[in-house]
Amino acid sequence: MKANIHPAFQDAKVTCVCGSSTIIGSTKKELRLDICSTCHPFYTGTQRTIDTGGRADKFRKKYGLKRQ
Repeated sequence: MKANIHPAFQDAKVTCVCGSSTIIGSTKKELRLDICSTCHPFYTGTQRTIDTGGRADKFRKKYGLKRQ
């Protein structure tokens, strides 16, 4: 490897808009995120599943299938 061509690897403070922050290793000193695992709906359990027009029920009705 060539000397003096790589950026310095240092501790970086990562801050989310929700207020959560942590320290990681990076070539930048500070990073700002729009969303993190603390406030993301998938990880917090607040994500909603949307049934688009009852497609599964429409399929079952069309082919005479019963719900299991």
